[in-house]
Amino acid sequence: MKKDILHMENQADNWENATPVGNGRIGAMLFGRTGTEEIFLNEETVWSQKKHSPPDSDFKEKIEYIRKLFRDGKNDEADKWAVENLGEFPRIASYEYAGKLVFNHGETNDAQDYSRDIDLVRGVANISYSRGGAKYDIECFASHKQDVIAYRLESGAPSDFSVCFERENTLSVSSSDNLLSAVCETASGNHRFCACARICSDGAVSAKDGKLFVVGARRTVVYISMATAFRGGDFISSCKRLVSRTADEYDAIKAEHIADFSALMRRSDITFSHDGKMSGEPIAARLKKLREGGAADFGLISLYFQFGKYLLISSSREGTLPSNLQGVWAEKISNPWSSDYHTNINLQMNYWLAEPANLSSCALPLFDYMNKYLLRQGERTAAEYYGVSGTVTHHVSDIYGFTAAADYLYGLWPLGGAWLAFHMWEHYLYTQNRDFLQNTAYEYIKACAVFFMEYMYEDGGMLLSGPSISPENKYLFGENKTPVFLAVSPTMDIMIIGGLLKFYIETEKILNIDPSKAEAARQALCKLPPLKIGRHGQLMEWLDDYDEEEPGHRHVSHAFALHPDCAVTRKTPELYKAIRVSLDRRLQHGGGHTGWSRAWLINLFARLRDGKAAYENLIKLFTLSTNDNLFDTHPPFQIDGNFGGAAGICEMLMQSHEGFISLLPAVTEEFSGSFDGLMARGAVEVCAKFSHGRITEFSLRSPVGKTVLVELPERMRGAVVTVGGKRLDVCGDGLYEVSLAAGETCRALAAV
Repeated sequence: MKKDILHMENQADNWENATPVGNGRIGAMLFGRTGTEEIFLNEETVWSQKKHSPPDSDFKEKIEYIRKLFRDGKNDEADKWAVENLGEFPRIASYEYAGKLVFNHGETNDAQDYSRDIDLVRGVANISYSRGGAKYDIECFASHKQDVIAYRLESGAPSDFSVCFERENTLSVSSSDNLLSAVCETASGNHRFCACARICSDGAVSAKDGKLFVVGARRTVVYISMATAFRGGDFISSCKRLVSRTADEYDAIKAEHIADFSALMRRSDITFSHDGKMSGEPIAARLKKLREGGAADFGLISLYFQFGKYLLISSSREGTLPSNLQGVWAEKISNPWSSDYHTNINLQMNYWLAEPANLSSCALPLFDYMNKYLLRQGERTAAEYYGVSGTVTHHVSDIYGFTAAADYLYGLWPLGGAWLAFHMWEHYLYTQNRDFLQNTAYEYIKACAVFFMEYMYEDGGMLLSGPSISPENKYLFGENKTPVFLAVSPTMDIMIIGGLLKFYIETEKILNIDPSKAEAARQALCKLPPLKIGRHGQLMEWLDDYDEEEPGHRHVSHAFALHPDCAVTRKTPELYKAIRVSLDRRLQHGGGHTGWSRAWLINLFARLRDGKAAYENLIKLFTLSTNDNLFDTHPPFQIDGNFGGAAGICEMLMQSHEGFISLLPAVTEEFSGSFDGLMARGAVEVCAKFSHGRITEFSLRSPVGKTVLVELPERMRGAVVTVGGKRLDVCGDGLYEVSLAAGETCRALAAV
């Protein structure tokens, strides 16, 4: 079996183990059941809508009073007063499923030779089994170009079945000829949508009582799509038009889809020398072996990377909304955490994979969302809540661009939008696209910087932020060890604001649009509090050396400067070591217990260049937080861990945040194989072959001519690197200097 096949040998027992397909806008989850099959449907704009009241007219004054309490050393009173006086924190909108198609094949418990797969490169899900001597083959994919889900059932014997649509809040269902159409509304009652399925079969198709019946079919094609009123227009007619296709069109639509999907998937690849040993075994069996302490399964690492790319392409394509907490998939009307946009780690982690995996275009929905929704809404929130200019987004958002404080004191963390700005800057660093920086990123980045320059207040010669929190964590305050959320300038605030101001200044240096504002940013940057090391040798999470209420907390927010930012590196050894102590303390107290948290740890240990710890946390991600279909689980399913884990694999193999390309910075000697098409900052595409943790060959390619510095693993110190038989010079810190001609590939050989 090919290494890029995600193989299962059982029908899904629940939604979280079903098979996902998607095209960015619409998605489906297939259970693969042989009797009554349920296909759960999703459309990216099926969200409930909630009306939000503006903040109290004296909200700014209340914030100032809370700041005064902090100045007076009354942190616990500030926390209590905020809960009692800031008013009711609103709830945001919720993402909902669009319903399900139910295929009733009758009682069939005698299926044999069952298989359920996803061809990750081609973007096609397959289900096969035999019954009564006849073979049944099902395949399904979601075409981005045709904006339709195509489902084909072929059987070796005539097959009879019915198809119906089910969902709460269904207003009408109609069936006529070969078309099934349903109109529904969301739980809030103010947003309508349509779901359609058209059946094209060589059997007889009839309609009755809102169902379609198929008799005597050997080949049936079902076209499925959805449309909503969110963007205006006649959504019912639009939905019906999308499924107005014939069976004869199927092969062409499939070929077009495979060409489109595989072109993205093939932009990067990771292969290990031991990939093939267990590639034919189902995922459940492979995970079970790992949980029981079985042999290393390097093929599972490359498969997990490929699955991460598959999910990103399936849930985030140009012209769509960004991937939410569950991508584009959802099981019901009320989903965990509203399946929203959590901006205190989760939405950001969804896009950690995009740049290094050579899928920059898949990040464009995030930037569109930031500019179209968060920027303007955030300007209103900045003015209404704080009386300042610029833009701000707090810790959660939704399809309507909610930016205000929500969900208890968690919501007073105002750094969500600023953290997202890092992704725009990173996109520029990876692509070197000056047009993107000027016309897409600049206004948003500047607006975030302006907000904090006006929002922060001076105290004791320092510029402070707050009231804020270290995301979702509490500290113990005072003699009574009172658990307190709110703080002034928690470490993550300092890191995000500092990083934001730095790349805003750099952006102004490149574009030269508003040098006076850049100078103001420089002055503000100089007044930020320093990062501090606590009594345990750890990087302090708050301005003072408090104990955490939960020492093993899932968030590791105070490690932000190590990853995803790069303010802390080997060049800042004391802080570098202190973050390591912080991570060790988290893990000693049970940290990393959610999938996304474990994924973050993989990236952090990779940045610490501890290949053993990075690998151990990757295996724990597999054994503790991965379902039998490779979905990450919090629990329940959250897609961020899939993306963060796959990004962590990239970080183990290559890094470029220190100003040079570092090959195999965080792998052990057990790693042998190759990677192709990974992207480094500076718009350099990198390929490499390695054996026992040592580089044997690498190649670099960039659209512009440049000189690139390359670092080999520490175990290869003093290695000879040649290009075309000519030995490369070694410059400071053991880096190799490689000259690249524009658009040409430079291949180098390495030997110790």
